[in-house]
Amino acid sequence: VGVCKQEMLQKKNAVLVDGIILNGPIMDSKAGEKFMEEACKIIMEEVVQKADDVTEKVCEWQAPEVLKQILDLEMRDTGECHQKILQLCRDVIKYSVKTNHPRFFNQLYAGIDYYSLAARFITEALNPSVYTYEVSPVFLLVEEAVIKKMIEFIGWEEGDGIFNPGGSVSNMYAMNLARYKFCPEIKEKGLSGLPRLVLFASEECHYSMKKAASFLGIGTENVYFIKTDERGKMIPEELEKQVQRARKEGSAPFLVCATAGTTVLGAFDPLDKIADICEKHGLWLHVDASWGGSALISRKHRRLLHGIHRADSVAWNPHKMLLAGIQCCALLVKDNSGLLKKCYSAEAAYLFQQDKFYDVSYDTGDKSVQCSRRPDAFKFWLMWKALGTTGLEERVNRALALARYLVEEIKKREGFQLLLEPEYANICFWYIPPSLRKMEDGPEFWQKLHQVAPVIKERMMKKGSMMLGYQPHRGKVNFFRQVVISPQVSREDMDFLLDEIELLAKDL
Repeated sequence: VGVCKQEMLQKKNAVLVDGIILNGPIMDSKAGEKFMEEACKIIMEEVVQKADDVTEKVCEWQAPEVLKQILDLEMRDTGECHQKILQLCRDVIKYSVKTNHPRFFNQLYAGIDYYSLAARFITEALNPSVYTYEVSPVFLLVEEAVIKKMIEFIGWEEGDGIFNPGGSVSNMYAMNLARYKFCPEIKEKGLSGLPRLVLFASEECHYSMKKAASFLGIGTENVYFIKTDERGKMIPEELEKQVQRARKEGSAPFLVCATAGTTVLGAFDPLDKIADICEKHGLWLHVDASWGGSALISRKHRRLLHGIHRADSVAWNPHKMLLAGIQCCALLVKDNSGLLKKCYSAEAAYLFQQDKFYDVSYDTGDKSVQCSRRPDAFKFWLMWKALGTTGLEERVNRALALARYLVEEIKKREGFQLLLEPEYANICFWYIPPSLRKMEDGPEFWQKLHQVAPVIKERMMKKGSMMLGYQPHRGKVNFFRQVVISPQVSREDMDFLLDEIELLAKDL
């Protein structure tokens, strides 16, 4: 080996440091390009081209211990050949849940948008980080343009915003921003000396509210959960009572978090009435519209968010109803005085130099808690450019029309029972097997019904026919929550869903 290395040094006039030859690249570009061609072919054939094929399985279920063996997860000292790696790519696709399948109804995201997917391929290949204009000129301008357009749909004349890794993070940003607005000295002096801060959210709010309160040192006990009505909407009169209670206790209320599209029931809080209370008491109003925000795109359905223009901040996830691809989540702020930057900036001199040769106001990274940040706005922008606002509007309108169709079909079928009439794309219902239909309503009936949905879910996953979420909720036993999102979903898929549940449960 020593003789060979010496020959290489002489032949290439190479530089040797610590026994390592430094001339030329270490990577085999040709082999890498060939691997990429073959890997991309697998992705196209096994994911993209099969995205709307209902004959494919939604998932190829395997128990964890079995899947560990199939995938050969062990990492070794020496690398494996390209053919083995390509087979691993095939296996990863085979055994992963196909969230772009027309019969994946499990979460608040689904389906595939080809323009968004192309945008993700571009950004993954370019591997940018969005903090300064010098390293990410295109994507910073794209984010600015998308935020401006989203602000218009909220109804603000001006504003600010930033894309974050998830609606939970957007909610946390908003909570911290509201606290900073209430007591700016917290940024330097910390929590000591502050009064007991209290915030308000509905009983149906996303669990990220509790997580954010814990993470920020506010404490989960200082989140006052407001009662909701039978549809899951916050009751404004109850909010008023709780704000007054907090003040009598000597606490300092600073934030109300309303929800536009709750996770389970798809409820929209009465934003106008909540905004009245916030104005009366000087409270920051944040609207978690992570799920329901996309209804703003629809002229027919934007009434669901009536009053959202009165909010101080809004969380909106285009990766849900609009299919921008996970993750694509914006926090939008009405304040345009630089509050985001004042709250979060640390003025790192090695990134945000003020004597650059261009306008440094485009170096927006100091508005973020993150340093490295993905260009998530780009996939939404490219999709929006391709479809136009009318194309996005059609997606929302069609999803809600399909939801209405399913509701009417549920009403026609024996054994299916709605929890409530939905106002969005969440359809919550029980399936009562024939063996329980004549049973007297009582504890034993509900105990038995509670066991039905988990068994049906297990059977559908092992069969691979579809995926549908279920849960208990506020005293109600397990029920299915069907969510319509994907434009690849058809009326036939709605019929199949009901037929398949009946088939899977016929012996229960």
